[in-house]
Amino acid sequence: MNLLIIGGTKFLGPHLIEAAQAGGDRITIFNRGKTGAAPQGVEWIAGDRGHDLSPLGTRCWDAVVDTCGYVPRIVQASVEALGERAGAYAFVSTMSVYPEHFSGAGDEDEPLVQLDDPATEEVKPETYGALKGLCEDVVTNRFGARAFVIRPGLIVGPRDPSDRFTYWPHRFALGGDVLVPAPQDAPVSFIDVRDLAGFIIDGLRSGVTGTFNASGTYGALTMADVISATRAAAQSGEPVWVSEQFLLERGVTPWTELPLWIPSGESDMVRASSARAVAAGLRLRPLDETVRATLAWTKDVGLARQLRAGLTRERESELLRAWRSSTEMAATSQT
Repeated sequence: MNLLIIGGTKFLGPHLIEAAQAGGDRITIFNRGKTGAAPQGVEWIAGDRGHDLSPLGTRCWDAVVDTCGYVPRIVQASVEALGERAGAYAFVSTMSVYPEHFSGAGDEDEPLVQLDDPATEEVKPETYGALKGLCEDVVTNRFGARAFVIRPGLIVGPRDPSDRFTYWPHRFALGGDVLVPAPQDAPVSFIDVRDLAGFIIDGLRSGVTGTFNASGTYGALTMADVISATRAAAQSGEPVWVSEQFLLERGVTPWTELPLWIPSGESDMVRASSARAVAAGLRLRPLDETVRATLAWTKDVGLARQLRAGLTRERESELLRAWRSSTEMAATSQT
């Protein structure tokens, strides 16, 4: 397969390249060159998709993977330039196209969020999902039956620049008492970046088209599973389970200060079904493989670094002291 990747050097991109190279595909990446060099054996075309697509010339590709489309106008320019020169167009979207609460089965037919201001191009948390949904429309309108739209949930694993999920193996590797959000049986959902890359590349090779959620299986994993696998891999750290009421009362930010934590009833995202993707070939590796690979990567980068997500050590210590004090007071009042 002759493959063009728009982006290609950040997180998902290198894993897409590895999956494509493993199958002997010929790979070209198109980007500004600001987040890393092209790996050996990969052709790099320098350019800024938002301003000038002329560096792509008149070349043709069997398939395109768009890893970095956020603004409909810019994606429109890409699909128009490549519409007659690419056999298929895979667009990496997001589960954030859905509202916080589902109206039905949590599958790909759920209604999507809408922009309050249809003219906005500002990408921020409040507009990100709706803009991605509009980008999907641009791709499917131009490529029709040749469009392959993938809606990942939280993407985790080696090279994750956000440190969401990475926080847990990293923090347990540092040892000591680790604040963990209860309840232990809270469901969690995410996808290993290597599984996502494999699904995209294998799907393009086999002619998969359509729209697919791509995340874990609802109910298959809990917070306790993640913590258990992480502690086993790190061989250090002692989890201290803290109630969500306590955390919310003290202003702890779900998802960012405590990755994977979504307070009860606040979002249905973990319920989203990836059954259609699994039927189309998505394979989800065991949790311990994801944890071990993420731990090895973060150790290699350096355990002394400041993470982009998760509690600071000072904030964690403060919360643990307050939690112990509150539980001791509760125990005293009951005696």
